[in-house]
Amino acid sequence: MPENKVTFGLENVHYAPYTIIDGVVTFEKPTPIPGGVELTNEPRGDMTEFYADNMVYYSAANNQGYESTLNIANIPDKFAIDCLGEELDEEDGVQSEYADAKQKQFALLFQFEGDVKAVRHVMYNCTANRPNVNSSTKTDTVEPNANELTFVSSPIVLNNRKIVKTKTTPTTKAAIYDGWYENVYVKGQAAIPEV
Repeated sequence: MPENKVTFGLENVHYAPYTIIDGVVTFEKPTPIPGGVELTNEPRGDMTEFYADNMVYYSAANNQGYESTLNIANIPDKFAIDCLGEELDEEDGVQSEYADAKQKQFALLFQFEGDVKAVRHVMYNCTANRPNVNSSTKTDTVEPNANELTFVSSPIVLNNRKIVKTKTTPTTKAAIYDGWYENVYVKGQAAIPEV
C-alpha cells in the first residue's frame, strides 16, 4: 500500500489510564473523547552539543517527549474523574475539583486522516494539566466554545526500552490496525485491558 502524501483532520481521540505494579504497565480499555478539534505536539528536549577543536565535536538529540494541546468540544466528566482527579459525589450528583487532587497518567490514542489511509497514534505516558474554565455570551450568532487541554507526554519503559509514541504505517497488520482502539498497542504484550 502506498504512503500518504498528506495528512489532515483529527478523529477518534481516546484515553486509557494505566497502572504500574512491580514494573508491569497495565492499560485500561481506551475510552473515547468525542469532539476532537485540534491536537498540537511540540517536542521537549534540546539538541545537546559539545564543542571542541573549534567545532561541534559531538551532538545528540535529547527526546523528553512532547508538550501538547488538545482542543475539544467538551471535556468529558469521566475524563476529569479518571485523569484529572476530580471526584463525583454519588449521593448529590455533583463533581468537585479538590486542591489536593492527584492527576493520573494515561495513554492518548488518536488518528490523523490521510489521502490514502488514516494514521493511528498512541502516546503512552501523558499527564494532563487542569483545563481553562471559560465561556462567552451568545450574540446574534451562537458559536460553540472549545475547551483546551494541555498535557505532557513523557517517555515510559515498556519492554525494557524508553518509548514515547507509536503509530501505524502502510504495512501495519490489519488485526493491529483494526483493534487500535480496543486495547493500547504494546509490542509483544498480550493486550489485556485492566477491568
